[in-house]
Amino acid sequence: MSFSRSAYEPFADIYDKVQAGERLSFEDGVRLYKSNNLPLLGSLAQMVRTRLNGKRVFYSINLHMNHTNVCTLRCLFCAFSRRPGEEGGYTFSVQEITDKVRKAIEAWQINEVHIVGGHNPDLGLDYYTGLFSSIRSVSPSIYIKALTAPEIDDLSKRTGLTPENILVELKNAGLDGMPGGGAEIFSPVTRRKICHEKISGDEWLEIHKTAHRLGLRTNATMLYGHVETDEDRVDHVLRLRALQDETRGFYSFIPLAYNAENTPMGRIGEAGGFLDLKVYAISRLLFDNIPHIKAHWITTGLKMGQVSLSFGIDDLGGTNLNEKIVHDAGSETPLDLSREELERLIRDAGYEPCLVDSSYQFVEV
Repeated sequence: MSFSRSAYEPFADIYDKVQAGERLSFEDGVRLYKSNNLPLLGSLAQMVRTRLNGKRVFYSINLHMNHTNVCTLRCLFCAFSRRPGEEGGYTFSVQEITDKVRKAIEAWQINEVHIVGGHNPDLGLDYYTGLFSSIRSVSPSIYIKALTAPEIDDLSKRTGLTPENILVELKNAGLDGMPGGGAEIFSPVTRRKICHEKISGDEWLEIHKTAHRLGLRTNATMLYGHVETDEDRVDHVLRLRALQDETRGFYSFIPLAYNAENTPMGRIGEAGGFLDLKVYAISRLLFDNIPHIKAHWITTGLKMGQVSLSFGIDDLGGTNLNEKIVHDAGSETPLDLSREELERLIRDAGYEPCLVDSSYQFVEV
């Protein structure tokens, strides 16, 4: 959908910036959030999305391995974690995970494994180096994306090694890149309300900066739809944008909608479809230096995932086989989505599915 310049009032100045490829400001971002004209926001975002990625929509065939739900933190938005010794806690062994990866390769031809979990005090660095080495022995080519910045920080504190030392060891064992989890929202005031035990936004950014320096590319996320403000969202994105200016280490940005079911924080917010689309579109407009904006369809649903492709999104993530964290928080999306179904959804929305891993190297178009 496109409009004449006059139709973009009161955003004609932003339209001119988008057309010229100029960077939007904090004030521009807040103004966009104050608008409820979704068609215009989507049209602006599609200008950028089409310029960068045409009609292509990227996806991977990925296995989620949430290796443990035992965690010493208690984030108020999380329904997944269990305290050490609490009923319902679990931890998979290296062999169990390796067997699951092997079976997923054989059954679904996965090209990526995504490993995140709790801050389990019983799991040392040797568990993770052994795990990555074991997975690498099963498949030399599979993309291993694992451990959030808070998990790296937890390992650092428990081992006495620096985050850089930890990342070097993990990279040597087979780690290819890091997910963007744990960013939540960077605003210190808001962050203290939802995850006061977790590392600060500055610490999250510093760990990703270190990973980028070591040649590990990463993703970035933002948790929205809880108690954050429009200003918090814009500030979060611009702080990521500033690090990307410095390192060029982020592959993609993934806005994550808060799912309230079973969480300690409960239904104090929770995003609707209107906010989902607004966040996607404005994120695409503000990020002039991150090439991909990803919709995590397990948080918003498959139908909204299709719609998001007309609001700046160029990546629908993956098949997300075996994902637990979001589903424990109440997501009713499929637990195991087939490649064929994901491709059909993309084509039905008028786009071209492109199979990649998190490095965005084309496997198949």
